[in-house]
Amino acid sequence: MELLQPSSLAELDGGLAIHGGTEVVPLLRDGLLQAERLVDIRGVVPRGIEGNTIGAGTTLAELETSEAIPDALREACTLAASPQLRNMSSVGGNLLQSTRCWYWRLDYPCRLHGGDRCHAREGEHREHAIFANDFCASAHPSDIAAALLALGARIRTTTRELPLEELYRLPDEGDRAVVTLEPGELMLELELPEVEASTYLKAMDRKRWSFPQVGVAAARVSGEVRIALAGVAPIPWLLGSDGLDAATPLPRTAWKVTVAKALVARATAALERP
Repeated sequence: MELLQPSSLAELDGGLAIHGGTEVVPLLRDGLLQAERLVDIRGVVPRGIEGNTIGAGTTLAELETSEAIPDALREACTLAASPQLRNMSSVGGNLLQSTRCWYWRLDYPCRLHGGDRCHAREGEHREHAIFANDFCASAHPSDIAAALLALGARIRTTTRELPLEELYRLPDEGDRAVVTLEPGELMLELELPEVEASTYLKAMDRKRWSFPQVGVAAARVSGEVRIALAGVAPIPWLLGSDGLDAATPLPRTAWKVTVAKALVARATAALERP
């Protein structure tokens, strides 16, 4: 396998991008990703925080210790993974991480792998989705994505600018992808609006360093309250006007609706505290 280390965007020419490696390396090891060429993008993707702009190469550890970052994002970073992983993981890479669905991770021929069945719907699915789970019942694992979605973040890539919600799409028969980045398109920066108040709450199986069973981010931006959830749909989920009444839990995921209702109530109340 070849490793390239470009020093500018102009030098990029194909290959699988890798930054901290906390997501890509395990997928390569398990055979879920294939590549003949890796491209180390640490030298070309911006890193750091300047005003409301965050470089996509900024680590979770850098975000959680910055007073310039809204509470929801700092709290999501603090609750995500171990200190070692937070020191390596970039915010851009975290937004693009793959599902933790064990059927997908074990390379079952599920719908995300191009198959014609969602094995989780028929099998064990306690940790799976309660929204948009008809085609694929996987649950998106990113705390940070939910926080940024609630905050109303925007993304700048090598080719365009877009709201964070447009980075994600629900998979379907015609396109099994859950992100809208084109081949070779890199995330460069994230921009946050002025945030009046925000918080992130998380239910997980272990007290620390575990993926969210249910994560709830709430933010008040320009007087509007936005609530986004992690661990409840194949993509980070922005709660609509129907709230959790629109959930369609599977037999063993109904408990997530109860937990989500409690966390949403707590998070919403926290926005009103001085």
